[in-house]
Amino acid sequence: MKALPFKIPKTTATTLIIQEDRGDFFYDKLHQHEEIQISLIVSGEGSLIVGDSITNYKADDILIFGSHVPHVLKSNYSSSESYMISMFFTEQSFGEEFFDLSEFEDLTNFFRNISYGVKVISQKDELKEQILAIKEEEHKLDRFITFLKILKLFCQIDVKTISESVPKKNYTDNEGKRMANVFQLVINDFHRDITLNEASSIANMTPNAFCRYFKQRTNKTFFQFLTEVRIENSCQMISKELDISISEASFSSGFRNLSNFNRKFKMIKGITPSEFKKRLHNPHLLQ
Repeated sequence: MKALPFKIPKTTATTLIIQEDRGDFFYDKLHQHEEIQISLIVSGEGSLIVGDSITNYKADDILIFGSHVPHVLKSNYSSSESYMISMFFTEQSFGEEFFDLSEFEDLTNFFRNISYGVKVISQKDELKEQILAIKEEEHKLDRFITFLKILKLFCQIDVKTISESVPKKNYTDNEGKRMANVFQLVINDFHRDITLNEASSIANMTPNAFCRYFKQRTNKTFFQFLTEVRIENSCQMISKELDISISEASFSSGFRNLSNFNRKFKMIKGITPSEFKKRLHNPHLLQ
């Protein structure tokens, strides 16, 4: 999957970068960067695309993206202010052999897992506390000590892998823009009819060439990707607006046929939209 190369702003003396993103939305273009990214979503919600997978994020989620993992966080404009605290570092930020020290041998599996992007699913409160604390540290040494505490937690936490496939390659700016523009079209306009001609035109390719190009780089067809984005949006609508009907969620997400929506929803989520809604009201059904 192509992605825009992205440079994290830093000075030559900076080894650990702490960044706050605050506003109506996050940086919503498919991108990748050399640095490992650890992000706490303080507020806001939206769609999350990582590698070949489409899911969502919400407040209190802790997301970790490995080096050069393509990702995009597309905020819901109807949600509250988007606020995210992130840490950026590379495995060489603190010296070429820093993470080769025996003290960090328990992190081997962690670094392997984040190469596909992960969500933290255990000890989130402890990790959130440390991320909030590191943001307030004024002295570099205090900040680094807190960072070591976070690394220690990484040896203990459970994570859920977000993507099943992530390319291990840097892409040029021109390569990245082609797919990033297509992704931008889908995540912004999924609610309306998007034709193959429109998508291929944005990629500056013929429809047949575009279909092959997209499938080779995402392991799915363009319309499979579009459908997954629409289904994920419908899930967010049903979760947030409990009074919304299934047909309303279907139409607002870009489907023009309710039976087709029900069929695609079950194919992707494993349950019908009605059952999905029922489980939101009855959490014990999830067990």
